[in-house]
Amino acid sequence: MLEIVQNTPGQSVVRPIDRQGEVAAIVKGVTRVADAWGLSNAEAAMLFDVPVATWGRMKAGTYKGVLDQDKVTRASLLIGLFKGLGVLFNGPLTHGWPKTANAGPGFDGRTPVQIMCAGGIPAMMKMRQHIDALRGGV
Repeated sequence: MLEIVQNTPGQSVVRPIDRQGEVAAIVKGVTRVADAWGLSNAEAAMLFDVPVATWGRMKAGTYKGVLDQDKVTRASLLIGLFKGLGVLFNGPLTHGWPKTANAGPGFDGRTPVQIMCAGGIPAMMKMRQHIDALRGGV
């Protein structure tokens, strides 16, 4: 799906995804995650780092753009987090955990969505690692 290009020894870059079938599949996955988690358009747009108007086109299935490395990374993290929550929880927390205030270390009463919106990809990676660790993997 992604084409990795060697630029210099030891460094590689993911080319933007511009094939509309692949773009549509990734966008559909991310919009389904946002819907399952009950995210507002503003929250979903922040997590995917797009303007709210672009998020609206993505939700409507009319987005015709490309997905750069940043968007592909965000999609991977969000879908992986969604999947990890499904494995970890059985019940309301499966979809409710991202918007549930957490008193645990590092959360300070905030929701995971608030932390990820404020912290971008690094915070999303930490949330993914947190859920993976709770599942017993690292």
